[in-house]
Amino acid sequence: MIRHLLTLGILTLLVMAPQAQPQNSANLSDPQVVITTNQGTIRLRLFANQAPATVENFLRYVDAGFYSNTIFHRVISNFMIQGGGFTTDFTEKATAAPVVNESKNRLHNTRGTIAMARTSDPDSATSQFFINQRNNMRLDWAPGQPGYTVFGEVIQGLSVVDFIATAPTTQQNGMQNVPIDAVIILSIERVVTE
Repeated sequence: MIRHLLTLGILTLLVMAPQAQPQNSANLSDPQVVITTNQGTIRLRLFANQAPATVENFLRYVDAGFYSNTIFHRVISNFMIQGGGFTTDFTEKATAAPVVNESKNRLHNTRGTIAMARTSDPDSATSQFFINQRNNMRLDWAPGQPGYTVFGEVIQGLSVVDFIATAPTTQQNGMQNVPIDAVIILSIERVVTE
């Protein structure tokens, strides 16, 4: 009887204990999107609390249908896949004003995270993004070194990212690491979650 009461008490404590938060502090209200490509689908959770300006910027492009029929134009195996700026004929799409760099948000460029691509100017990111195929902590913010803003993570379809990263590449239109067979983003759309 005492053993039964102790077991019941422990179970009650476990049920009432606060649940562990994911390392990235994401919550269930974070927006989600699905990237549909000609190689499969990738589902992302976006970190609206940790990177609010970046998520708002990205979703503005998503809601406008901007990413439809763009390509992953830079693919480097065991590093990352980058897209969101060029059409299938390598026309660079016109973008809105750049978004402020939020790389000091303590989110890391780990495998499966999505981050903003930019030039050497930390505040130059517009529409292009990349998905880390491996841990790339050297891309994080550090004192005296602006990083690349992480603003979400892959929650389904990491195998699609891995497959895209193995695409044979070439140099084309003045760019390196361009997939020989186009990897097309057919659409990026919000997911309605309950």
